[in-house]
Amino acid sequence: MWTTRPDGQLAVRSGSRRLFDLRGTLTGPYDCRGMAIQLPGLTTGCGLRHYLRTVTVIATESLSKRFPRVTALDRLSVDVGPGVTGLVGANGAGKSTLIKILLGLSPATEGRATVLGLDVATKGGDIRERVGYMPEHDCLPPDVSATEFVVHMARMSGLPPAAARERTADTLRHVGLYEERYRPIGGYSTGMKQRVKLAQALVHDPQLVFLDEPTNGLDPVGRDEMLGLIRRIHTDFGISVLVTSHLLGELERTCDHVVVVDGGKLLRSSSTTDFTQRTAILAVEVTDTDEHPDGTDALREVLHARGIDTHDGSGLPGAGHILLLTAQGEETYDLVRDAVADLGLGLVRMEQRRHHIAEVFTDSDEQAARDAEAQAALKDGDEQRKEAVGHGG
Repeated sequence: MWTTRPDGQLAVRSGSRRLFDLRGTLTGPYDCRGMAIQLPGLTTGCGLRHYLRTVTVIATESLSKRFPRVTALDRLSVDVGPGVTGLVGANGAGKSTLIKILLGLSPATEGRATVLGLDVATKGGDIRERVGYMPEHDCLPPDVSATEFVVHMARMSGLPPAAARERTADTLRHVGLYEERYRPIGGYSTGMKQRVKLAQALVHDPQLVFLDEPTNGLDPVGRDEMLGLIRRIHTDFGISVLVTSHLLGELERTCDHVVVVDGGKLLRSSSTTDFTQRTAILAVEVTDTDEHPDGTDALREVLHARGIDTHDGSGLPGAGHILLLTAQGEETYDLVRDAVADLGLGLVRMEQRRHHIAEVFTDSDEQAARDAEAQAALKDGDEQRKEAVGHGG
C-alpha cells in the first residue's frame, strides 16, 4: 500500500516484507514498512499511475557542449515524456554526448538539463541510481559468465546479494539468455553480448534506460528480436526508454516519439504518429487466379482503362505485389472494388498508406533543394536584369 505525503514523497506501507518498485512490481525481499521514496513533482492526492504518465522524463534547455574544435551540442532544447523515445541522427550528431551529459558523467558547456526531475549538474549520482545505461561499444569482460557480470552490476546498484541473484535470473530470462547464463561472455556472439548489456541496464529495475545503438552489429533477425525486447521494456514493465539510432526505420517500428538531431542541433521532435501520418496514396493488393496468373498486372490494365494511373509499390518494405494510386475521393474506392470484382480476383487489402519516417526527411531535403534552386534562379534573373539596365537594355 502506498500513500502520498504533503512533502511530495511516496510513503510505502506494507505488512509483508517485500519492496514494491514505483510501478507496483514486487522486486525483492526487503522490509519496507515506513519507507519513503522521493518523487519530484508529486503532490498530495496524485495517483501514482497518473504521475508516471504525465511527468517529464527528460528536459533540456539551451544545452550546449563545446570541445576545442567541435560543437557536439548546440543550444538543444527538448522535452521527453514517458514511453519509448528514439533519438536519431547520423554518427557524430551528438547522441552519445547527450547521454553522457544526462547521466551526469560529462558537464555541459552551457544550458541545463533534468532527468526524472533531477538536475544533471548537481544530482548525477541520484540519476544514475534510477537510470539504466546500455553503452554502444563492447565493454564486457570475456572471462566471466553473464550471471556473474549481471549480479556484480546489480550489487553495484545497491541490491543485496540474494535480491541481486534473483533479479539477475529474471532479467537474463527476459532477454533470452537464461540457458546460456553460465557460459563465459568471451564465447558469446555479438547478439548475445548485446543482450548481456541490455540485462545489466535493467537488473536494478530503473525508471528509465538509455540504450545507445542497441542494434549495432546485429543481423536482420537479431535486430528484429532486439527491437521487440526494447518495446517490451515499456509495455510489459512500464520503464521509459531513450534509444539512439542512425536508422529511421528502426525507430518507426519501436518508438512512440522521435527526436531528430543533426550537428548537435534539434531538427524535429514529434510523435511517431505525426511522422507517419496517412497520405492520399491508396495501396491495393490482390490475389492471382487461373484466369489471371498475374492479378496485379490485370488490375493495373483495367484501372488504366478507367482513367486511374498506378505505379508499382513493390519497392516498399514488405509490400510484395502492390499497386499504389492516388485516391481522388470515395469514388476511387468504388472503382477499385468494382474492377477487382469484375476480374474475379481476391482483394487482400486496400488501405491508405502511411509515410515512412525516412520519406518525410527525403521529401524535406528535396523541397529544400527545390527552394534553393528557385532562389538561385531568382538571383540569376535579378543579376541579368541589373546587367541589362547597366547597359541601357
